[in-house]
Amino acid sequence: MEVSAVRPQSPVATSTAPTLIQEAPTGFLARLNDLPLQRKLMLGGGIAAVLAIIVATILWSQQADYKVLYANLSDKDGGAVLAQLSQMNIPYKHADGGNAILVPAAKVHDVRLKLASAGLPKGGVVGYELMETQRFGVTQFQERLNFQRGLEGELTRSIESLAAVSSARVHLALPNQNGFFREQQKPSASVVLTLHSGRTLDRTQIAGIVHLVSSSVPEMSPKAVSVLDQTGSLLSGPDGSDQDGLDAQQLQYVHQVENSLTKRVVDLLEPVVGRDNLRAQVTAEVDFSQVESTAEEFKPNQAQKADAAIRSMQTTET
Repeated sequence: MEVSAVRPQSPVATSTAPTLIQEAPTGFLARLNDLPLQRKLMLGGGIAAVLAIIVATILWSQQADYKVLYANLSDKDGGAVLAQLSQMNIPYKHADGGNAILVPAAKVHDVRLKLASAGLPKGGVVGYELMETQRFGVTQFQERLNFQRGLEGELTRSIESLAAVSSARVHLALPNQNGFFREQQKPSASVVLTLHSGRTLDRTQIAGIVHLVSSSVPEMSPKAVSVLDQTGSLLSGPDGSDQDGLDAQQLQYVHQVENSLTKRVVDLLEPVVGRDNLRAQVTAEVDFSQVESTAEEFKPNQAQKADAAIRSMQTTET
């Protein structure tokens, strides 16, 4: 007996998905082609706008965050800072109409330290324009203080115009005046100068600075003005001279004398004791005092005998 098993055949399923996938783009393109020209332009503009927004967002996210480095700098300090940033190859931007300088946020503190080591910014000097910006309703004390600051700034600008002066600061002491004439105090001033390297001021220039300051303040005597340099040396004291009684030219002459004598001593002893066995130092004391003398001589009979004067004479005739 033979038994035969017949395996039922599974029906073949016909899938129409690929046909739909292939027909979908064709239907979209067909509908796109059927659109009017105005609709096509609007659709293209919208796609372009979306792409532009995406690109701008990507570029903005890749840019560094900028923060304010300095603000409200003077034109001179702002130009010096920008020149230094260009030399350091650091990108920068302007903000608030050019009143602020921006650099990448990660470099703000580093850049400030480097600029500070270079002496930037130096700080602008405010003159009488400070009086133009004061507000209505200021007190008499504030008005007087602004006037004093403006006068100090104007004097600083005038002193800095000298070729030998790199920077200057002027401090004025203006006492309050009262109705009692005997109790009124006299004003005084102090000037601190920073000179260029290798530059000095002679007596006439120091006297000019003293008289410039004293003549700018009422009731100020030239003896009440003190002038100092960057080393703290007193260039002009109450008597119009420096601490040792010598001006810049006299000090320079003393240094020349000391250097000349030191060189002569070294040239004289170096061949004998050797170069490494000699140390010479000369301190010169030069007397710059001037003596004025007046002499009055009485010689009534110089024609007869020049080396003696006749006190009395008696003549007898016979």
